[in-house]
Amino acid sequence: MKIAIASGKGGTGKSTVAANLACTLSCSREVALVDCDVEEPNLHLFFPAPAVDVPVTTPVPEIDPARCNLCGECGKFCRFGALSVLKDRVLVFPELCHSCGGCSLVCPQGAVREVPRTVGRVACSRPLPALTLISGVLNEGEVMAPAVIRAAKLLAEGHPLTLYDASPGIACPVIETLERSDACILVTESTPFGLHDLRLAAEVVERVGIPAGVVINRSDGKDEETLDFCRERGLPVIMTIPFSREIAAVQNRGGLICRDLPGWEERFAALFEAIVKIAGVSP
Repeated sequence: MKIAIASGKGGTGKSTVAANLACTLSCSREVALVDCDVEEPNLHLFFPAPAVDVPVTTPVPEIDPARCNLCGECGKFCRFGALSVLKDRVLVFPELCHSCGGCSLVCPQGAVREVPRTVGRVACSRPLPALTLISGVLNEGEVMAPAVIRAAKLLAEGHPLTLYDASPGIACPVIETLERSDACILVTESTPFGLHDLRLAAEVVERVGIPAGVVINRSDGKDEETLDFCRERGLPVIMTIPFSREIAAVQNRGGLICRDLPGWEERFAALFEAIVKIAGVSP
């Protein structure tokens, strides 16, 4: 079973929910936790442990000047501007390449071949006896986050229960994270900004056809607008985490409330049961 944890914006507590849920579940079963927020992974801060790094590469074109006759077909094909054909050479911009391989297919001279380029890494560790942490890390300055996310998810394949911690927002990295998930936990907060971005995130999971439930974090007890929206969209609210100095103190020192505060392990176990029911599949 694969569960994604997402949010329409950053700072809602998405990673906190993912870490606490993973820690709770690892007390009773094997869990793989995948940090798909590859531009700013932070789950390793909750689970410090030695990690093994695996480089992530993506294929990019390389031009053979001995074969190339500067016909321009590769440049016409590439809609991302990764190839520019001049009168005496072809310029390649690997950072713009989406690795579709089309340029090598359309080249009549066979002058384009693909070579690997490292764009990031995947760090794999075992911080708890039943918890495997897989963190995708995009190299600084790179933009092709989906390639690193795919590599991180691939490393988790075969685990019976996998949690994906998505990046904030609703862009391509989130879509890549949601792909092939059985259910999604949407984390929000009961503020106007939180509700605005929950609307966007809910629309995304609806469009990709993934059942979802909502966690309201840092609730001040005035959640009526968020609850009304969830009722209108058929999104069950499966957990509410109150705004609390005690909870904030645990989080500020890098702790987990499921481990440090009484009653929260049971609440995260109930959260898992709720999302399993929404997904309609066996964990």
